[in-house]
Amino acid sequence: MEITNVTEYQAIAKQRLPKMIYDYYASGAEDEWTLQENREAFARILFRPRILIDVSKIDMTTTVLGFKLSMPIMIAPSAMQKMAHPDGEYATARAASAAGTIMTLSSWATSSVEEVASTGPGIRFFQLYVYKNRKVVEQLVRRAEQAGFKAIALTVDTPRLGRREADIKNRFVLPPNLTLKNFEGLDLGKMDQANDSGLASYVAGQIDRTLSWKDVKWLQSITTLPILVKGVITGEDSRLAVENGAAGIIVSNHGARQLDYVPATISALEEVVQAARGQIPVFLDGGVRRGTDVDHNLGVVT
Repeated sequence: MEITNVTEYQAIAKQRLPKMIYDYYASGAEDEWTLQENREAFARILFRPRILIDVSKIDMTTTVLGFKLSMPIMIAPSAMQKMAHPDGEYATARAASAAGTIMTLSSWATSSVEEVASTGPGIRFFQLYVYKNRKVVEQLVRRAEQAGFKAIALTVDTPRLGRREADIKNRFVLPPNLTLKNFEGLDLGKMDQANDSGLASYVAGQIDRTLSWKDVKWLQSITTLPILVKGVITGEDSRLAVENGAAGIIVSNHGARQLDYVPATISALEEVVQAARGQIPVFLDGGVRRGTDVDHNLGVVT
């Protein structure tokens, strides 16, 4: 079958991947209302197309933090990609580079920042959590810098891991042939199986639940890389991100995997953009499946 859109890849993945792995990638928190809403909210935004306009020459290029991209689409971080394919993050890095866009590498990747850098040239950002052991955070940031990564996407919506019931039922653990490569040799403990989820147990014991805006300032003090605050869905937090020196905002509800019954990201976008007042760039992840979804984003903010 010739694949014509992203959704068809999901159907194939469901057929081919073990249930525990597919459910980890595809599921959301609790009732998964927000997971469904991330998609359905796009369907409520209708276009008002103008006609008889010369479109023989179309330029989709744009710039992000001064880097020129071929299109207003980047690759958001997703963890443990080698569970789906042996090439994992390597393939994603090569594809992003070939397409002329930016890949954000998850800190929970099954390939390290150094390994991804070794795939060849490309513009790459690094997704980061703040851990109780700040020396670990500093080491991760330094390695990202040395590997040529150009920005830090600081995830701020995970002081506690969302209740992902599919992972609980499946007793999700990382397959034994894989590791979280960025943490090899670091003092973060081992991700062991627990009564709910191995990943939940791991995160609960390591991510700093005291995380606040002061820590954005601290992160700025240890790196010259621009900090994008990932997980903003309100105007109030948008204004605080600007006040605290963020280089950009990523409107995100963590793929609906954290707190259920929060708005779809496309529904929150306008409020966040208006509060930012054009002072820093605003990006969005969640629910994007087609080029028309990208047009929806552009329509909301213009």
